[in-house]
Amino acid sequence: MVCTGKRPLSRPRFILLTAKLYWLLSIVQKAHGQENTHSIRIEGDVILGGLFPVHSRGDKGVPCGDLKKEKGIHRLEAMLYAIDQINKDPDLLSNITLGVRILDTCSRDTYALEQSLTFVQALIEKDGSDVRCANGDPPIFTKPDKISGVIGAASSSVSIMVANILRLFKIPQISYASTAPELSDNSRYDFFSRVVPPDSYQAQAMVDIVTALGWNFVSTLASEGNYGESGVEAFTQISREIGGVCIAQSLKIPREPKPGAFDNIIKRLLEPPSARAIIIFANEDDIRRVLEAARKHNQTGHFLWIGSDSWGSKIAPVYQQEDIAEGAVTILPKRASIDGFDRFFRSRTLANNRRNVWFAEFWEENFGCKLGSHGKRNSNVKKCTGLERIGRDSNFEQEGKVQFVIDAVYSMAYALNNMHKELCSGYAGLCSKMSTIDGKELLSYIRAVNFNGSAGTPVTFNENGDAPGRYDIYQYQMNNNTAEYKVIGHWINKLHLKMYIQTTTLTVSMSLSASVSLGMLYMPKVYIIIFHPEQNVQKRKRSFKAVVTAATMQSKLIQKGNDRPNGEVKTELCESLETNTSSTKTTYVSYSNHAN
Repeated sequence: MVCTGKRPLSRPRFILLTAKLYWLLSIVQKAHGQENTHSIRIEGDVILGGLFPVHSRGDKGVPCGDLKKEKGIHRLEAMLYAIDQINKDPDLLSNITLGVRILDTCSRDTYALEQSLTFVQALIEKDGSDVRCANGDPPIFTKPDKISGVIGAASSSVSIMVANILRLFKIPQISYASTAPELSDNSRYDFFSRVVPPDSYQAQAMVDIVTALGWNFVSTLASEGNYGESGVEAFTQISREIGGVCIAQSLKIPREPKPGAFDNIIKRLLEPPSARAIIIFANEDDIRRVLEAARKHNQTGHFLWIGSDSWGSKIAPVYQQEDIAEGAVTILPKRASIDGFDRFFRSRTLANNRRNVWFAEFWEENFGCKLGSHGKRNSNVKKCTGLERIGRDSNFEQEGKVQFVIDAVYSMAYALNNMHKELCSGYAGLCSKMSTIDGKELLSYIRAVNFNGSAGTPVTFNENGDAPGRYDIYQYQMNNNTAEYKVIGHWINKLHLKMYIQTTTLTVSMSLSASVSLGMLYMPKVYIIIFHPEQNVQKRKRSFKAVVTAATMQSKLIQKGNDRPNGEVKTELCESLETNTSSTKTTYVSYSNHAN
């Protein structure tokens, strides 16, 4: 063995490396044999990979479950939409066509790892030019795509699993939804970037919400895995550093919950009766099942949920759970609905969208019909006509991460464009210096991008590949039997909550030694009374002047006066007012003032 300029590998290390490569190759070949039914492939000069949870996690050894219409189809169509827009733009990657290779992760990290090995196939498969068939002819095989960068994944656990492989082959990765703080470790995930902020910012925002509302006794609930556990860990650490917030208990939802697991979680959350605020970092399926269990135990109105961005403004977790979720405060990275994508997606039909191998399945699911004898739905279901239209014959609302998928694709495109300007100045198309794109060099261009994204907000990355923290604060409200999420504030480095207050003054006479207690009820008008002793009155007969603050709300005050000693009443308050006036309000509505 001849080695130039490098120390030769010791025999044990060489054997181990060879074994690992053979193992990778065996899995790649398995995935490669399934590519026709499990991937979208579009040719181009530069190929970008895509990882999306098109299906949910399967049961009982089956890798893939039900189709995910929004988190799967909407998001992957957003990537295709962005690719189309870039390829039509004469000023961006002129004479260079972007292609794609999109894979389904099936919401499972191990399956995603197996699928994503397709992205490194071109780098680890041996040249087959010396292979001959029995008759002496060369074999016919599909040349694997050279993937220059990867868009995805969605969940943090999947991104972590995939990032560990992609970094070995120096393939840059940009996620549109993974927010685990662990991914900010640039020493371990050096080829990973994301257009969403990490949960460390989100945790800070949630601590600020809890502090602003005056809660000092909360419980936390996390889905098992990087996203949930890291989010709660960040919340706990920040609250400990700031002080004033006590964690009653921290519970974890198992990755594979056993029967009765969610009932037990609700029972445990009820154990500290005054810790009604629940900080929840969980996936949407777990959130839904927690709410179902709370309703089953007749706890409507008891808990006040503070949900992370995995809850955000999604309908699925609260569907048919509106009463138990009412009043929940949730957080979501600032975003906007992209009108161009709405027009694009509404125009998709079976005839014009054959490139999406999962679109027929989406069509059946979306319109509740069956496509011929090979459709996946029950034979008793009506047949699809093909004339159905998205938005006309079915409800359509753009999924919340569509903007970030588009921004991730454009980040890759702008990086490639800037790289082309420097390496291939004045050359139309790919020059020899970019015929094989160096991943480490491309990464440096990714980290340097600065452009206005699809929603008009700047897209940038810090030295760890993280996006800046910008969040909207929502509350889930019921108005005239209609439930909706309303923006009640935002967080950009600090919290801004919206409320409207009016004050009037009245006089109440009482002894200074009396203990004042005020009970709060669930009502549209909430009166917060702060007592001040009047001046120029004899000490023992001094009256109180009460400033009555009437705040128009559609929310709950859930903590009753008898929960606290000495007449102190602490309200657990969900602000839900929309106005241009901002104010800070104490949540202590009365206090004891004993004369000596």
